[in-house]
Amino acid sequence: MEVTQVLLNAQSIDGVVRKNAEESLKQFQDQNLPSFLLSLSGELANEEKPVETRKLAGLILKNALDAKEQHRKFELVQRWLSLDGNVKSQIKACLMKTLSSPVFDARSTASQVIAKVAGIELPQKQWPELIGSLLSNIHQLPAHAKQGTLETLGYLCEEVSPDVIDQDQVNKILTAVVQGMSASEGNTDVRLAATRALYNALGFAQANFNNDMERDYIMRVVCEATLSPEVRIRQAAFECLVSISSTYYEKLVPYIQDIFNITAKAVRVDEEPVALQAIEFWSSICDEEIDILEEYGGDFTGDSDIPCFYFIKQALPALVPMLLETLLKQEEDQDQDEGVWNIAMAGGTCLGLVARTVGDDIVPLVVPFIEENITKPDWRQREAATYAFGSILEGPSPEKLIPLVNVALTFMLSALTKDPNSHVKDTTAWTLGRIFEFLHGSAVASPIITQENCQQIVTVLLQTMKDTPNVAEKACGALYFLAQGYEDVGLSSPLTPFFHEIVQSLLTVSHREDAGESRLMTAAYETLNEVVRCSTDETAPLVLQLVPVIMMELHNTLEGQKLSSDEREKQSELQGLLCGCLQVIIQKLGSSEATKYAFMQYADQIMGLFLRVFACRSATVHEEAMLAIGALAYAIGPEYSKYMPEFYRYLEMGLQNFEEYQVCAVTVGVVGDISRALEEKIVPYCDGIMTQLLKNLSSNQLHRSVKPPIFSCFGDIALAVGEYFEKYLMWAMSALQSAAELSTHTAADDELIEYTNSLRNGILEAYSGIFQGFKNSTKTQLLIPYAPHILQFLDGIYMEKDMDDVVMKTAVGVLGDLADTLGSHAGSLIQQSVSSKDFLSECLSSEDLMIKESAEWAKLAISRAISI
Repeated sequence: MEVTQVLLNAQSIDGVVRKNAEESLKQFQDQNLPSFLLSLSGELANEEKPVETRKLAGLILKNALDAKEQHRKFELVQRWLSLDGNVKSQIKACLMKTLSSPVFDARSTASQVIAKVAGIELPQKQWPELIGSLLSNIHQLPAHAKQGTLETLGYLCEEVSPDVIDQDQVNKILTAVVQGMSASEGNTDVRLAATRALYNALGFAQANFNNDMERDYIMRVVCEATLSPEVRIRQAAFECLVSISSTYYEKLVPYIQDIFNITAKAVRVDEEPVALQAIEFWSSICDEEIDILEEYGGDFTGDSDIPCFYFIKQALPALVPMLLETLLKQEEDQDQDEGVWNIAMAGGTCLGLVARTVGDDIVPLVVPFIEENITKPDWRQREAATYAFGSILEGPSPEKLIPLVNVALTFMLSALTKDPNSHVKDTTAWTLGRIFEFLHGSAVASPIITQENCQQIVTVLLQTMKDTPNVAEKACGALYFLAQGYEDVGLSSPLTPFFHEIVQSLLTVSHREDAGESRLMTAAYETLNEVVRCSTDETAPLVLQLVPVIMMELHNTLEGQKLSSDEREKQSELQGLLCGCLQVIIQKLGSSEATKYAFMQYADQIMGLFLRVFACRSATVHEEAMLAIGALAYAIGPEYSKYMPEFYRYLEMGLQNFEEYQVCAVTVGVVGDISRALEEKIVPYCDGIMTQLLKNLSSNQLHRSVKPPIFSCFGDIALAVGEYFEKYLMWAMSALQSAAELSTHTAADDELIEYTNSLRNGILEAYSGIFQGFKNSTKTQLLIPYAPHILQFLDGIYMEKDMDDVVMKTAVGVLGDLADTLGSHAGSLIQQSVSSKDFLSECLSSEDLMIKESAEWAKLAISRAISI
């Protein structure tokens, strides 16, 4: 096969030519993988071939080694490892040769492929000579070979975990990289590649950062690189500083003053990409200090691993003025463009983080800036002053902020209607949203919204919803938090008199021609949902009137007009929003008997609409419609069974949807809702549901996050069908046992601990549902054989000492369920258990009321079981 021509055709602008070429490549790969990979690596290494085929050959090689989905990645790794050794050696030789190619794109692609191969082979103790060959390359000229090798080392550090490379080699890599970064390196490309490589290698430098001399040397070289005449090197060097600030926060004390001077200069005078990274350094320090202060609550006597050095507090007098200055560097059209990020926005974001880090101390430093600029004729000054105010509303105490807000509120409402500049209105509406989010609600002692100003606020916000899409979207956001603040208001809400008008205005906004811009339509529906969710019984009749209106909207999206793919996407987004809205309305009206009865007249029609939505294949819509159906089943109760024959196939499709795993997870949740609603009426569907759930658990293609809810779902089903669950008991218990064994051993990684806890919670909820389901039946003895294992599981997770509060509550509940259902059979086992007694007393003295309540109930159940 003439691979060059096929690779050129695969990039043709002619769709047919392109498709044929892609099929030829796929066929070649399927028929003879070793030859396919060899010819690609040969193409990449061949200096006579065109650059675009070399680059594509490398890219296809890279994709043959790695994939985003875990199971696919695993298959590709196994496939590479099982290739003939000679073939692999030839491919690797071609790749290494390409590193010294004068063609940048070929070198760069080869770097990425080498790193992917290293990511597979180094952990298997294969390709031991790789790092040595790369390091000897570095001392070679020409410069481009050195550049390619440094780039490869950078990618390699990104692919391989630090424990795979021994410290001696790490030292050599760091030495080579840091030397390549130093100012004495004459070639800009080499210095840039070295600086970017250091960014990826920092995770390997733990031992080096613990050594004062080595750390000083690395920090000096990084700081020097921030002064390079080449902008890309300065940017890369600041990116290294940002990474160091979070990875090695506790090592920064000797350097922080110098870093402040370097960053301050960059923020004031350097080009935007560099200035943004310089601001990011301080945002990153804020993140570190917020985490430390939240975790250890300000006292660093006991178990704090890292002390807080209060860098932000010390830098405040100089840092805040520097950040305030950045707020005046806005761009003309920044509000229209969604993904925009510039110096003013980075500065405001950092100011917000500073406020969260130091609290009240920031207020006196910002207020003079606001007072000085808020009424200036130049829109930039007015907008910057408003942005500064909005940025510091989270962090300082209400006592410090409310007096300011009381003065500012009237001014801001007037700016929203009268300021001639759209940027100022946009930021003003955003700031009002922040005021309502952080300083309005039952938790705040002195209310900022009174009977006197409530009407003015609502009127101004509704008026502002007619403004340009970006301003209207922020006004919706402000109204969202205004409504949320009245969530716990009791019988009568100050918003009740305006409810009808608010709902009408939001529906009008959703119909605007330009509602597709600036997320406006989504914001309108999210706000409508929040207004409904936080409404009181007084407005229930108005919520009921909303049902046919939203149903009609949904009906209109289902009428079969021919749509372009772009229109279809917008339409499915609208369907999702409408299903979401119906879900909130159903939950609201279904939660009280009075309104539930009136709402039932619409149930058949609503269900009919949802079934039609399922007929439109779109993942997001399915998710929203599923959630709404869960709410409907919960509201209707056992009567929901009449919809099951038609709905069941969609339920099954959702459970089989591994690709869009969020849809699968939501469907699993809905099975739980329906089980709770139907109780024993779910029995006819249990075989199908349980078979599919067990299949999902054993699949390695389903995303792991769906597995914990599947276990919880076992509990819901068992609780609904009682002893009928006997049919599935053996299978369910076997799946629970193997998952339980996995979840007693955790890794040190935070994300994994979080997942393990959610898995444990799912397993415990299953046990709880199964035991409660069998209680009072004649078949409780079926559960006795499983009790020792469950107690062993509880011992195991107690010994690990890393369970969160949710797991603790469920676990102590299971201890109680065990005693409650099995009585004396459990009593003796619990007495023999290693840690039950300690665990119970720990829960009894917990400050968490829910844990304490569960523990008291469990204690009672256990003492009954023991005394029998």
